[in-house]
Amino acid sequence: MTVQVSDADAIRHWWRTSIIDMEPGKIAFRGHPIQDLIGNVSFPQMIWLMVRGDMPSADEAALFEAALVAGVDHGPQAPSIAAARMAATCGVGLNNAMATAVNMLGDVHGGAGEQCAELYYGISDKLRDGLGLNEAVTSGLDDWRAQYGKIVSGFGHRFHKPVDPRAPRLMQLVRDAAAKGTVSGLFADIGEEVQAELGRQRGGRPIAMNIDGATAVIFCELGFPAPLSRGLFCLSRSVGVLSHAWEQMNQGGRNKGPMPPSYLPLYEAKEDDR
Repeated sequence: MTVQVSDADAIRHWWRTSIIDMEPGKIAFRGHPIQDLIGNVSFPQMIWLMVRGDMPSADEAALFEAALVAGVDHGPQAPSIAAARMAATCGVGLNNAMATAVNMLGDVHGGAGEQCAELYYGISDKLRDGLGLNEAVTSGLDDWRAQYGKIVSGFGHRFHKPVDPRAPRLMQLVRDAAAKGTVSGLFADIGEEVQAELGRQRGGRPIAMNIDGATAVIFCELGFPAPLSRGLFCLSRSVGVLSHAWEQMNQGGRNKGPMPPSYLPLYEAKEDDR
């Protein structure tokens, strides 16, 4: 028997969502009427509700918010911020400048948190298989390098050596949350052991856990899938992007490139040019 689907049903079924229920006079997110959310939930709680479908506890929301606060900006030397400021001098709107920056948050700059979360989750799987912490970490690092190469996302920083000032504070908040039973502390153990093992592999020279490594600990502790680490970092860094684009618009300037006009890039002549 063939079931006939009306045109109206076909249109309604084209998109399916459990995120929002909207019709004239009604807006509800994940079953919560918007008028009940306004003034009663924080923005971090709203992000959690939208992507996860449930409402975090106050302690979960506080730890989540700390990760979002920590990643908002790292100055114009960060490629995404520089790009936003350059875009702002080209006559585009704020949304265009922000999009320029967000589109640069790739595997190397901004997306490392996703890769680091994958590393942490892979190590946690090995722990469940019965390996000890150090053995699970070294095995996880071997697997990581076989797939991605020698540089381990979430560790090392070109400016902050040997400590990224954001990481110790975030890790202390994780430890505090674990002491209260808000999170397990497992991924804090994993992250710190990865950091220690990388230091041992460098002949005892310490290496920084950077913002990606620290926020990945928090996102894993809170149960976010690894790909969301990248999306959540984009939300966080968008605050800095907006700030810098707006500041540049107010400072003025036209067609500002990556260096002052008095400095020109090095021309590398080929043999045929000589």
